[in-house]
Amino acid sequence: MSAVKIWTDADVETNPRVKAVFDDIRATRKTDFVNNMWRALAGQPELLEATWARLKQVMVAPSALDPVTKELIYLAVSTANSCSYCVHSHTAAARAKGMTEAQYQDFLAVVGMAMQTNALATAMQVPVDPEFQV
Repeated sequence: MSAVKIWTDADVETNPRVKAVFDDIRATRKTDFVNNMWRALAGQPELLEATWARLKQVMVAPSALDPVTKELIYLAVSTANSCSYCVHSHTAAARAKGMTEAQYQDFLAVVGMAMQTNALATAMQVPVDPEFQV
């Protein structure tokens, strides 16, 4: 159960600021679907606007990273942070942007390997090699 209200489309129609963001989400993503993360943020219109603007800047605007790579990075961080919602959302987004099943399996192998070696390095408190320090 959510700790905050999940806004319905009828709720959104009552607030012009929220409606403007939802309209932009729909236009940017070329879909009528607005997911629950945005609906949960709708109760705080200023935070909704700022979060959507920043997300568009990082995840939607063209950059040196391709869209699937961005989603895989987001997915890895979401996994590390134990955000179940984000794992599901960004797995779906990566698939929608062209992630193949083979890429997903490779991604899972890398995440699993990184989690194992990160835990070992942390447990053993391995000192950082001088060559790796900037």
